[in-house]
Amino acid sequence: MSEPRRRADAVRNREAVLDAAEALFARGGADGVSMNAVAEAAGVGKGTVFRAFTDRTGLLQALAERRSAPLRQAVESGPSPLGPGTPPRERVVAVLDALLGVKLDNQGLYQALEEAGGAASPYRSPSYGWWHDVLRDDLARLTGTAGQADFLAHALLAAVRADLVAHLTAEERLPVAELRRRLTAYAHAVVPPERE
Repeated sequence: MSEPRRRADAVRNREAVLDAAEALFARGGADGVSMNAVAEAAGVGKGTVFRAFTDRTGLLQALAERRSAPLRQAVESGPSPLGPGTPPRERVVAVLDALLGVKLDNQGLYQALEEAGGAASPYRSPSYGWWHDVLRDDLARLTGTAGQADFLAHALLAAVRADLVAHLTAEERLPVAELRRRLTAYAHAVVPPERE
């Protein structure tokens, strides 16, 4: 089999696995879905799933990236308030609100990712690193110091962790609109004003 054909098969299998995982998670949540079940639903061998994603956490990360892809594209090249031409303070607040929306829409998936821990810590994932870098770069334009911007980006992302979002909405019964309002108020309180 030629290399381009092999690559096309790998891409097709990867998409089939992601589609099967999406369907299984939609039916029963992320917790009870095994790699075996995903492979069977996708019509591929278990080895194919492990080659494509390494482990269950890799599969969850790929699903999270797939679900957040439209937001990421808007941040990379879209219009204001998410796009790169937006003033940094406005953009940081808009990105946080949009990330909160993704976490609200995909709570089970993001909670499963956060609970993975260890070497698969969400803080070590390429996706987390990308969002951190976006916020850090805008914050550095406001703070003037890379260290302060780096820490502040982590602190702001902690405010949209899936476990916190679930606790506030499920345990404390905070309405989503109020959660969004409080997140915006928090961001305005800690993000420095535009530098003159």
